[in-house]
Amino acid sequence: MPRIFLIGIALLGAGWAQSLPFEPAHDSGQGITGAFEGWFPNPDGTFSLLLGYYNRNQKQTIEIPTGPNNRIEPKGPDRGQPTHFLPARQWGVFTITVPKDFGEKKLTWTLVANGKTAVIPVSLHPMYEVQPFMEASGNTPPFIAFSEAGPFVQGPRGQSRAMETTVEKPVTLALWLADDAKSVLVTQRALGSPVTVAWSKFRGPGTVTFANPRQPVEKAAFKAPAPAVFSGTAITTATFSEAGEYVLRVVANDWSGDGGRGFQCCWTNAQVKVTVK
Repeated sequence: MPRIFLIGIALLGAGWAQSLPFEPAHDSGQGITGAFEGWFPNPDGTFSLLLGYYNRNQKQTIEIPTGPNNRIEPKGPDRGQPTHFLPARQWGVFTITVPKDFGEKKLTWTLVANGKTAVIPVSLHPMYEVQPFMEASGNTPPFIAFSEAGPFVQGPRGQSRAMETTVEKPVTLALWLADDAKSVLVTQRALGSPVTVAWSKFRGPGTVTFANPRQPVEKAAFKAPAPAVFSGTAITTATFSEAGEYVLRVVANDWSGDGGRGFQCCWTNAQVKVTVK
């Protein structure tokens, strides 16, 4: 992909991460705008549409169930989008798979928060093709697995697993991770572990409390997939305030950080679907 496209997307992403010029930051009361971050082809011939969002509130986390106020059309309103919106800019949160013949069709994502409506178009426009599996420097996303034996998956499509627990009983969330430990800036190597993980609620009726929602990966030896040179584990727990169906998101970032510095690479998503009784 031409570098100019990557730079353009990065600048656009940086714009989402800020309020309008001369406008003070707001703790609450503002809207949420979906962010179309590009698309990429899948091995089976389908395509993945990559989306995040910008919650213009610095402190207000907002719940918006799928429906009139949180809908992706056509064939919606539920296309797998989040219903729990964290403050500020959130990169590459989920993907939507569209068929081989999607062509010039479009989707729209509508969000209504604090009485403010935002609608964004989503398409396979050639200028928005991205490469989330390898950066221009050769850097690739971390691998995530739910067991030492794998499967190990990388990139924003990720993988998922299902678990069960009961209210107020912590569920253990264990991950095995690997990475190529590449970095554009040599000084980043002084930051320690090349991979960090961050857990958050994606959907669900109640409050989710993580013992350690953001942590560096602890080095551990196991057979990691190539081209990884670093391997490690990360373990935390989650507790749920009420019964229901939940989806938790975990994102593994390498040294390139959240959103890969706006270049749409290199991070990996995974989800855990938890039935709480």
